[in-house]
Amino acid sequence: MVESTVVDEASRLHVLTALAAGADILPEDPDGAAFRRRFDLHFPELCRLFHDLYGSRPDWLEQLTALLLQAARSWTERPPELKALDAEREHNSGWFQSERMLGGVCYVDRYAADLDGVRARLPYFKELGLSYLHLMPLFLAPEPLSDGGYAVSSYRKVNPKLGTMEQLRALAAELRANGISLVVDFIFNHTSNEHEWARKAAAGDADYSDYYWIYPDRKMPDAFEEDVREIFPDDHPGSFVELADGRWVWATFHTFQWDLNYANPEVFRAMAGEMLFLANQGVEILRMDAVAFIWKQLGTPCENLPEAHTLLQAFNAVCRLAAPSVLFKSEAIVHPDEVAQYIDPAECQLSYNPLQMALIWEAMATREVSLLAQALERRHNIPAGTSWVNYVRSHDDIGWTFADEDAAELGINGYDHRRFLNSFYVNRFPGSFARGVPFQDNPRTGDCRISGTTASLLGLEDGSSQAVARILLAHSVAFSTGGIPLLYLGDEVGQLNDYQYALEEGHGADSRWVHRPHFPAERYARRHRPSTPEGAVFAGLRKMVSVRASAPELAGTRLVEFSTNNAGVLGYQRPGAGTQILALANFSDGPQTISAATLSGFAADAVDLLAGSKVRLDEGIVLGPHGFVWLRVRAAP
Repeated sequence: MVESTVVDEASRLHVLTALAAGADILPEDPDGAAFRRRFDLHFPELCRLFHDLYGSRPDWLEQLTALLLQAARSWTERPPELKALDAEREHNSGWFQSERMLGGVCYVDRYAADLDGVRARLPYFKELGLSYLHLMPLFLAPEPLSDGGYAVSSYRKVNPKLGTMEQLRALAAELRANGISLVVDFIFNHTSNEHEWARKAAAGDADYSDYYWIYPDRKMPDAFEEDVREIFPDDHPGSFVELADGRWVWATFHTFQWDLNYANPEVFRAMAGEMLFLANQGVEILRMDAVAFIWKQLGTPCENLPEAHTLLQAFNAVCRLAAPSVLFKSEAIVHPDEVAQYIDPAECQLSYNPLQMALIWEAMATREVSLLAQALERRHNIPAGTSWVNYVRSHDDIGWTFADEDAAELGINGYDHRRFLNSFYVNRFPGSFARGVPFQDNPRTGDCRISGTTASLLGLEDGSSQAVARILLAHSVAFSTGGIPLLYLGDEVGQLNDYQYALEEGHGADSRWVHRPHFPAERYARRHRPSTPEGAVFAGLRKMVSVRASAPELAGTRLVEFSTNNAGVLGYQRPGAGTQILALANFSDGPQTISAATLSGFAADAVDLLAGSKVRLDEGIVLGPHGFVWLRVRAAP
């Protein structure tokens, strides 16, 4: 502890001296004073984290000093309106936990053609009630193969087909003026092979070769691959691809996505600069892509290593200095225990909830809620100051991320159950209503994931009479369990699979494009006609948005279990001040009764918030097939 304190104080004085020498970087004005105040608050932690990562290097302090000068310069350049937002959020740090939060996500080109098209849809976003808009990767990327934009060639240039960085900055400002936070991906595990750094590395530049994991032969790649799993076996075996000069570069995902080497502090500083640049364009939330993979260590699976958390905390500390209102959202589609490890106010304040998503689909297929109820009881509550992002589906595939040990407690064999779910959702199981498409089907391992829009997977394409009810039921869970509900835009009008996706250049080998259709204009045109499937889905979701926004019990994430004593009906409670909301959701194909005895812990009189009517709990509750209720209740006297 003494040694650490000495290192911190010596480091602090060293950095302060450098900051004082750079009066042009950090002037003696109120903004400079604000940075220095945050420096005093956050530097000790940043110093510790940076030392943990790079303290074995003789130049670690010089690297840290350069990082702080970079952060100070970024703060000085930060627009006044964003500094005002920083000050506002400092006094309202839980803003993202409001019951009024509603997220939407889309690809710019597919949903609105370009950034100007997104701006033109602002009236609709307000009609829907969005307060959070995630624009899928929109930066310069290789054509036609870009992994949906996740192969970034420049973090400072927008894809010219979509617009310019100036247009993105203007869009962010207009969204902010209308109460909508802009969310973009920070793809920091890898760059494309066309990024300037990668081009220089490929040309043999020694400095930039150290930005990536590049080896002269197969000795080290073979050693790493003894423990590292294949992620995209359809694209390439193993984790390395060969370069034209015979060297080998780490590519966890596609051949054109090269993993960055964070053992090199130059890479951390370079990526911190890209992160702060995006923050200064008006981005309020950064989706931290592929967080599980960002640190490599020989002899390990190179996933979810302790240093991955240290890196995220260090990036977060940099933001607290130079863009303090920016939040991180983790994308970790891994074991539920490992997902939870990234959720922390000092690491990622927001996190996707992949377990809940997967188990909503599992319950739809099995018509039973045991796994989903177990997950809500054990794995839903997270630290104060954080929030789930709950979704029915995203741009990505559906993977079955439940824990085998959880399933085993319920008598379920995880391997066999995943095979059943894959079969069910690609319509290879008798009685399936789903019309999904397999993604990354690996016959050798039995692994497979599912592609498909919500509506196609839940029977709307098949003409099922219960499809609309299933769609609304699935979203009711995402809207009421606690966190920010997130809609893949178009799903609110029941968009269907796009089976023409393979005709588009670069999409044929990736079945996920089946559930990334172009803007379904005809469906949106029918959204106000309740007699249509589109209108019924839209009206049901808008009702949920409206009710949720007026129910303070639905703020935050805290959830209390509730056993319905019925295998087909999910139950949970959202506590409030004097009242609570009891949510009941019937995943079975027939009507189900929750008895008065089961509900006897509550006062007899309750209010059905979605129906706007009073109900008597002492008479029990009958839910129709795929029906759900949000009941405002009080404890029994």
